[in-house]
Amino acid sequence: MSADLRKALIVGGGVAGMAAAISLRKHGVAVDLIDRDPDWRTYGAGITITGPTLRAFHQLGVLDEVGAVGALSDHVKFFTIDGEFMGKMPAPPLLEGLPGTGGIMRPALHKILSERTVAAGTAVRLGQTVADLQQDDAGVIVQFSDGSEAHYDLVIGADGSHSTLREQLFPAAPPLVFTGQGCWRMLADRPAEVDSAEIYFGPDSVKVGFNPCTADKMYLFATISMPGNPHVADEDLPDGMRRILEPFGGRVARIREAIGPDSAVNYRPLFAMLLPAPWHVGRVGLIGDAAHATTPHLASGAGIAIEDGLVLAEEMGQAATVEAGWAAFAARRYDRAKLVVQNSVEIGRLEQEGGHDDDIMALMSQSTHALAAAI
Repeated sequence: MSADLRKALIVGGGVAGMAAAISLRKHGVAVDLIDRDPDWRTYGAGITITGPTLRAFHQLGVLDEVGAVGALSDHVKFFTIDGEFMGKMPAPPLLEGLPGTGGIMRPALHKILSERTVAAGTAVRLGQTVADLQQDDAGVIVQFSDGSEAHYDLVIGADGSHSTLREQLFPAAPPLVFTGQGCWRMLADRPAEVDSAEIYFGPDSVKVGFNPCTADKMYLFATISMPGNPHVADEDLPDGMRRILEPFGGRVARIREAIGPDSAVNYRPLFAMLLPAPWHVGRVGLIGDAAHATTPHLASGAGIAIEDGLVLAEEMGQAATVEAGWAAFAARRYDRAKLVVQNSVEIGRLEQEGGHDDDIMALMSQSTHALAAAI
């Protein structure tokens, strides 16, 4: 471990922050983690797990727990708008014995990672934010929102796409950009015949898919153009989802008819942002969505955030100084993050234009091949 790294602060208790905490604790670093939510909640229905993300879970040491509560598979199926089966694409494992793909409920993943974070010896403080930080040659002095103060050798901003640390460190950073699309999601009962993720190609650049997350539940998503980024009120969500799914037949139609109070329909406009390197100032730097917010088109946002936590701990473990560790981290991560952000946004652009199915499949295949490379 870096000679000047004994204690670290992680700002943000999402997947990136928790992965960093677990990984740094394995290296013997004392870790404090703060999160602004006093209840440390997570939001959303489910999450698709790609092969690289499963590999990251394996390296983090939580793959067995993910497999026990999630739903794993080795292929993805494709269907027409009427529900006619078109074919399936295999999802080969990246390592022997590793599943190819899958899904998990977001709260279930949060429970696994948060319990492992605490069990690793991380000191978690909830309902806290950074009020101010000052650096000198000896480290970073952080003042917290409760009035307390502490000294750290390393500060990690893992506070998401709307990162306040990014604003402090990089006031000229590029803003989050609305991509023109939104993603609608909901929970649904899992039919017995659904054994993998399924994608349905609809009209007007609408794409619908669902992915098993447990033995009896799955989540459905729909990406759709949302010109002007309109606000969607919570009470309008169920009817909005019904309208989006109206043209579809087959299983999608049956799911549409079953939308009810327990469907947990939610909507999020899609934004993206890639922070130019470097991602640090002195001993303070950014990981995950704070540095590279992306859209769900490659199902890789959470995966590369977890990879960030793994790689940062590894680089800090072999660097002479904390600043050298940050520089080495960004050198390893920038091109991979750029690929995910830019290709995801490009897929979304092609979807909105329509008529680019072959280009979309080629870009997805190219991206999948590139992301299979070792991190």
